[in-house]
Amino acid sequence: MSRYKDLYKDQVVDAMVKKFGYKNIMEVPKVDKIVINMGVGEAKENAKVLESAVKDMETITGQKAVITRAKNAIANFKIREGMAIGCKVTLRGEKMYDFMDRLINLALPRVRDFRGVNPNAFDGRGNYALGIKEQIIFPEIEYDKIDKVRGMDVIVVTTAKTDEEAKELLTQFGMPFAK
Repeated sequence: MSRYKDLYKDQVVDAMVKKFGYKNIMEVPKVDKIVINMGVGEAKENAKVLESAVKDMETITGQKAVITRAKNAIANFKIREGMAIGCKVTLRGEKMYDFMDRLINLALPRVRDFRGVNPNAFDGRGNYALGIKEQIIFPEIEYDKIDKVRGMDVIVVTTAKTDEEAKELLTQFGMPFAK
């Protein structure tokens, strides 16, 4: 079992009940899923670029990536409807907690000039979005094997009703928010 899942069951629930005064422990917010998205704009000219992005994503998450396609045509970007323009992975359960552990304890500290993640990137409904500029911060990615440095979006979806509850939940998990 994941270390984070144990942490949630023990310390996080107690701390959240103490801070927000929940009457029932089922009211305590939890992390529902983590969605990792990688937009690959160059895929419209070169299909190999998308393949390597999918391979990187699968290496990082340990789960099969889904190719995302354009919903509508945009002439200025030379995109037609149905073109493959990115990939995404939705993590739940054990893999979600493992990814969260690696993100917080291994990947984020490897970011250059890291001063913490933006504490204002909540959406108003308790979800947190984080942009990563380069995939090489993950230890699974070998620097010599990548063709191009790519960024990705990591969205942490929680069952929290407010941003304050979600921020406290992520703080309990060890998310390094900037001061």
